[in-house]
Amino acid sequence: MSVTEGSSASAEDRAAVIAAAGGVDAAIEAGTLAQFVDVSVSEGIVLGLLRQGVTKYLVILGHGSTSIGDALRVYQDAGLIETYAFHNEVSMAHAATTMRWLYDEPVALVASIGPGPLQAMAGALASITNGVGLYHIYGDETTHGEGQNFQGIPKPTEQHLFSRMTALASESYLLHTPEALRDMMRRGGARVFHPFHAGPFFMHIPMNVQPRMIHGLNLLALPERASARLGAASEQDLDAAAALIRKYDRIVIKAGGGSRRHGDAVRRLAERTGAAVATSPVSAGILPDLHPNNLHVGGTKGSLSGNFAMSEADLVIVAGSRAVCQADCSGLGYKNAKAVININADWSDVNHYNKTVALVGDLAASVEALLARLGDLDQATRTTWLRACQAKKKEWRELRDARYAIEPQYDPVWQRPVLTQPVAIKEIVDFAKAVDAVKLFDSGDVQCNALQICEDDRPFDTISEGGASYMGFAVSSLVASAIADKPRYCIAVSGDGAFWMNPQVLTDGIEHGVRGMIVLLDNRRMGAISGLQAAQFGNIHATNDSVAVDYVALSKVIPGLSTHFGGYTRGELRCALEAAYSYDGLSLVHLPVYWSAEGDLGNLGSYGSWNVGNWCEASEREYAKTTI
Repeated sequence: MSVTEGSSASAEDRAAVIAAAGGVDAAIEAGTLAQFVDVSVSEGIVLGLLRQGVTKYLVILGHGSTSIGDALRVYQDAGLIETYAFHNEVSMAHAATTMRWLYDEPVALVASIGPGPLQAMAGALASITNGVGLYHIYGDETTHGEGQNFQGIPKPTEQHLFSRMTALASESYLLHTPEALRDMMRRGGARVFHPFHAGPFFMHIPMNVQPRMIHGLNLLALPERASARLGAASEQDLDAAAALIRKYDRIVIKAGGGSRRHGDAVRRLAERTGAAVATSPVSAGILPDLHPNNLHVGGTKGSLSGNFAMSEADLVIVAGSRAVCQADCSGLGYKNAKAVININADWSDVNHYNKTVALVGDLAASVEALLARLGDLDQATRTTWLRACQAKKKEWRELRDARYAIEPQYDPVWQRPVLTQPVAIKEIVDFAKAVDAVKLFDSGDVQCNALQICEDDRPFDTISEGGASYMGFAVSSLVASAIADKPRYCIAVSGDGAFWMNPQVLTDGIEHGVRGMIVLLDNRRMGAISGLQAAQFGNIHATNDSVAVDYVALSKVIPGLSTHFGGYTRGELRCALEAAYSYDGLSLVHLPVYWSAEGDLGNLGSYGSWNVGNWCEASEREYAKTTI
């Protein structure tokens, strides 16, 4: 087949020759596809994304996206793309985020118009705050002014309200003129594939524009996937940083999300300088768990040892981290710091702290250049510092071990003794490591405990959405393992509060063939918020419920779901995990867990500061005293 006349060829014809040739460029080179074609805007978007390597679409189609949906049908029938239908836009956005975060597969999600895109935009907060690039394609209001669209915002004095909202959140493009497709794809690729500041790109395609024809679209002018890498920081700044490292010997490296793919560089810098490494909620595994320089997570939900290293250091080396409260305790994490070296490509993040030597550039390249300047360092005082950190780490591990040894505690909700969360999560973490599973932790009590319990030896064995702390993210992310080219077995650990935010995985996961596990830790409340209320006000209000759900019975009403009761002891939980793992599909393990307002037995505790609620005034007073 040959399609060389753009005006007479159909979308089916083009899709067929592209598939036969192995791509758009190959078909044009082979002479089976015209370089200049007449296509609808909807087909043009699919072709543009195809040139950028985007072939997977997560969709909830509606009246706002019928034309786009038909273009997807044509190209899926030809074997060029894959389409996955979902039941909730927030859940879909989480699965799309995880596709790029965990599997590095760029995807596009499609929502209809009005409420659907608003929900998808809300879900996009996870990709925005964690720097994850992907496409959002939304239907939008018609452009001829014939009257208000019924799912539009009824404010006739304003234009383009939906696209203005997404532009504020990240970056967006309202395609009013079909011929501007090329520009939209260029801007989208720059955002989605940005080397250090990626994020979602929102395409707003008015309903009447989607089927509009673009005459003579130059396929080879549609931008390909952008790729770039920065070099090392400037020599002057590297020299200044080396001087600071020689001057100070109580050094902490704050390893943020930007360091996850540069673990070797962080390790070499820590070992050369005698620095302690405090991780962030999203950088677990940057150093092996037992590495002597690994002080583990520091921040609002940080460990005893990680926050000790941050608080007592006189020099802070920030490696790919931004100053979010979960990373630096709402600005109070570095109480004794006298200077900062910040290695970051983002100009705003790199200059957040005072007294900073800013190393603007690629992290690995900058560390390599810095190490070349340092030479041999006097390790005597540096060893003293590291020993003090290791002593605190030993204290923290002993605290954890004591909590792991706690026997089941009586809980009035369950009217019997049940496992505490630290005990339960420790069993889950150990099981996941034994079967090489990825752990997905939802926000709340589960996240607070899990960040300290995980003992990862490499990045991306744990995904905990720490940027937005989006409840429901973990269970929704399971669906990504059914879509990815090279999936890993995933265990999503969620509290009952987080699970009910997005339970659609029970149908979407089965529909798309997930092989994975949900472990639902049930204390019939929003445990983290109940605890926060008790700590701040001494009372608990509207954060618990009285509805006893028979989760095991769900397998009777949802075909394909395997459910298991987790029991009341460690041994019973292990048996349930093994049974769930052996199932070739989606499993759910329901585990009642203990909760107490005191929190001394039911949780590991958090050892950082946080400017929230009635703690704000004290935190702000302390922050005013800080220098950096």
